[in-house]
Amino acid sequence: MKRTTRRKFAGFLFVLPGMMAYLVWTIYPILNGFYMSLFKWNLNPKIPNDFIGLENYIELFQDSQFYVALVNTIKYAIITVPFQMVLGLLVALLLNKGMKGQTLFRLLFYLPVITSWVVVSVLFQYLFATRGGIVNFILKDVFHLIKTDIKWLAQTSTAMIPIYVLGIWKGIGWTMLIFLAGLQSIPKQLYEAARIDGANSWKLFTKVTAPLLRPTFVFQLVMLTIGGFNVFLSVFIMTGGGPRNSTHVLNTYMFKEAFEYFHFGYGAAIAVVFFLMVFTISQLQRRFLKREPY
Repeated sequence: MKRTTRRKFAGFLFVLPGMMAYLVWTIYPILNGFYMSLFKWNLNPKIPNDFIGLENYIELFQDSQFYVALVNTIKYAIITVPFQMVLGLLVALLLNKGMKGQTLFRLLFYLPVITSWVVVSVLFQYLFATRGGIVNFILKDVFHLIKTDIKWLAQTSTAMIPIYVLGIWKGIGWTMLIFLAGLQSIPKQLYEAARIDGANSWKLFTKVTAPLLRPTFVFQLVMLTIGGFNVFLSVFIMTGGGPRNSTHVLNTYMFKEAFEYFHFGYGAAIAVVFFLMVFTISQLQRRFLKREPY
C-alpha cells in the first residue's frame, strides 16, 4: 500500500468506532422512527403492524394538543436561551478579570450543570410549592409583594414559570464556561492596542470582545436552542404536563402518547416532526449567523 493510502486507512480505522456508534445510536433510531410512524405499531411482535401511510401525520396536524406542546416548546427555548446566554456572558466577563477565588466561583456556577435534573426538579417543586414554598414565603412574608400564596404549579397561567426559571438557572454555568474559554483565547495585545487608541470599556467589548466571540455565540445559540427544544425531565417531574395538559412540551406529549397510551406510531410521528424542526432551525442558525468577525 502507498504511504498516503496507509495514512487514510489508519485514519478510517480510528474513525470507525465512533461512526459505528453514531450509525447504531443516532441514524438507525431516526430511520426506524420514520418507519414506525407509517404504521399502527404494536409492541407485541406476534401481532402484525398495520400500514397506514401518512395517517399519523394527518392526525398529528389536526391535534390541538400537539400545537399546545409545540408552542410551549418554542416559548421555552425563546425565553430560556437568551437569559442563559446573557447571564452566562456577564458571569464569564466578571470571572475573566482575574478576581480572587475565581476557581471557587467557577465551581459554584457550574455545580447546577452537573446536578441531576431529577434532583433539581424535585427541589424546585418545593421552592414553588403553594404552602411552605420559599418563593411564596419571600414574596408574601418578606417583601409583601403578594397578599395570598400563588399556586405556581397548579394553575395554567403560572405553571410554566418555575420550569423557565429552572432551565435558566441550570444553564448559566455551561454558558459561562464556554464564554470564559472564548474570552481567554482573545489575545491581550488587542485590548492593549485599543486602550492606547483611547477605547473605553464599552468600545473594548463592542469592537474587540464581541466580534471575536462571534463563533462562540453561534455555537452557544445552536447548542442551547437544541437543548431548549429537548426539555423533558423538568416538565415531566414538576407538572407531568398539567394542569389540564397546559404545560406539555413535545417530548412529554410524545412520551405520553407512546408509553402511556401505547400509540407508538403516533409518538414516532411526533418524534419525526420534532427532529425535522430542530434540524432545520439549527441549520438556519448556523447559515445566517456564521460569518467572519471582520
